[in-house]
Amino acid sequence: MAKSSPTLYLLLLISLYISSTAKSAATAPSSLSFVKSSCNATTYPAVCFQSLSPFATLIRRNQRLLVHTALSVSLSRVGNTRRFVHKLTKLSGLKDRERSALRDCVQEVSDSIDSLSQSIKELKKTGSYKGKDFEWRMSNIETWVSAALTDEGTCLDGFDSKALNGRVKTSIKERIVSVAHVTSNALALINKYASTH
Repeated sequence: MAKSSPTLYLLLLISLYISSTAKSAATAPSSLSFVKSSCNATTYPAVCFQSLSPFATLIRRNQRLLVHTALSVSLSRVGNTRRFVHKLTKLSGLKDRERSALRDCVQEVSDSIDSLSQSIKELKKTGSYKGKDFEWRMSNIETWVSAALTDEGTCLDGFDSKALNGRVKTSIKERIVSVAHVTSNALALINKYASTH
């Protein structure tokens, strides 16, 4: 498994955001409007706007930056979720099935991180490509983000058994569903970006 630093991407975005606040205030309403209208095309528009609006000044009205930000936010949240799930595996008093499901979930979430990291690397290359090359790279990104969503869903599937009902299952479900919503929104924005070229 390739090593990645999900929070590094978000920290980079935050530093860029802070430096971009020197831009004129007149662009802020336009940028927020762009983020909001873009989020309306996603499955979870309120979640999309809540997660991306803090970066509106950085995104401006640039679809590629919007997609990059959405992927970076998703990557950061998946990274936080992996740390959370990993901590749960260390709890005492877990049933064997719970511990096994948690370990499987850590692996699935790690795979999701790898897929999202690959998609961000590929997105960086799209700026210099046109036509079939652009389409091929966007197809790669869509495949990786779809795989990340599948991995997140597979983690949840591991807790389907009624024998696993309880606080562990509830806390995992809340985290994974939240992450899956953000990843799903990123995929919708990717599809929209791909369709405009």
